Amino acid sequence: MTDLYELSARDLIAGYRGGAFTPVDAVRSVLDRIEAVNGAVNAFCRIDGEQALEQAAASRDRWARGEPAGPVDGVPVSVKDILLMRGGPTLRGSKAVDPAGPWPEDAPAVARLRESGAVLTGKTTTPEFGWKGVTDAPVYGVTRNPYDTSRTSGGSSGGSAAAVALGAGPLSLGTDGGGSVRIPAAFCGIFALKPTYGRVPLYPASAFGTLAHVGPMTRDAADAALMMDVISGPDARDWSALAPPAGSFQDGLDDGVAGLRVAYSPDFGGAVRVDPAVAAGVRRAVEALAERGALVEEADPPVSDPVRAFHVLWFAGAARVVEQLPAGAVDALDPGLREICAEGAAHSALEYLAAVDVRMALGRVMGAFHETYDLLVTPTLPLTAFAAGRETPSGAAGERWTSWTPFTYPFNLTQQPAASVPCGTDADGLPYGVQLVAARHRDDLVLRAAQALYTSGVPGSVPAPALG
Repeated sequence: MTDLYELSARDLIAGYRGGAFTPVDAVRSVLDRIEAVNGAVNAFCRIDGEQALEQAAASRDRWARGEPAGPVDGVPVSVKDILLMRGGPTLRGSKAVDPAGPWPEDAPAVARLRESGAVLTGKTTTPEFGWKGVTDAPVYGVTRNPYDTSRTSGGSSGGSAAAVALGAGPLSLGTDGGGSVRIPAAFCGIFALKPTYGRVPLYPASAFGTLAHVGPMTRDAADAALMMDVISGPDARDWSALAPPAGSFQDGLDDGVAGLRVAYSPDFGGAVRVDPAVAAGVRRAVEALAERGALVEEADPPVSDPVRAFHVLWFAGAARVVEQLPAGAVDALDPGLREICAEGAAHSALEYLAAVDVRMALGRVMGAFHETYDLLVTPTLPLTAFAAGRETPSGAAGERWTSWTPFTYPFNLTQQPAASVPCGTDADGLPYGVQLVAARHRDDLVLRAAQALYTSGVPGSVPAPALG
């Protein structure tokens, strides 16, 4: 018999509606699962079991009256510890943050989930201030991969990815400033969407500015669409948020990909060395889209690597975070974070504006590219998970995490929607993902293509982790 923690959010809602089980039953199952697996992977930095059961009981009563509060009433949800969740500390992975608070506010997406009746089970781990593409932090320790605990979960939403992969709640809320939902999704075999910038309101504003997105981390595209219907609600605290969506993200989800123009870029024109197993798996996913009627052409976006501009913007943002910390706190920071902050603080205003110019030019080029192609498909990452506790794999071309994430950070610069869909495992049983990218505001196309892959069975080649 299927344990309740294994069910999707949609299946949980159907069970509540039909009276097969209650939110209390489901939340108890998830809390038991968290207790069983968290010690091995360190996905949660805070577990709010008592409060979660109180929220579940209130949800049970609403369902019994036939009055659910919203689309995810009673569904267990975890929240990355970058986003505020009232009633408890948001440490952001840092010893420099005072846990005493006070903590009176929810971030916008957390507030929308709470209003919809979601059961908030706790906070998931992040590297310090979400600065890198793996998850380890001075205050939490190392977060590990559910497929092999000697490997990294990826980051910076690595705790959320490990939690979802292991059944510790079907929905999690992550953030993505350079790949931070897509990187761990690929390493942990789950789905994640970085929506168009501003589609999901964010408050407080990220120090990384308009690179930072909020998005759903789930087991499939349909649950992500359901979650997007909730978290994309308006919030006046975010001055840069988009207007509320005109319809549901679930509308048209099953319309398929027939007739969509797809550019398949296996290695950005030979610029990226992709592991052969990853390359083969991504190609199979592209073939699945073609079999379902997509018009696939091998084509690379006409851009050069914008990593230098990204570093200027990213490192300057990190320096701004550190500038606001209490005196003496810098000495306790992650050493790598200290290094990039020093570099970021040395950049001039003119260098920053030059990086903005690169960003605007990249956005213009990608806008023109998507006049020809509805979707761009790439590997999410060129490799599978490497040793935990490292910023880069052995033999990496650079010192920073961007040296092995060339397919993700460009689309934070352009603010485009991008998702990672699991599409296979390597010889060691480690998952990898295919990335789907669309023009700004075309989140619907990304979700439709992802759903087409799920209905084709492509993610089915990724078994559940054996841990626990």
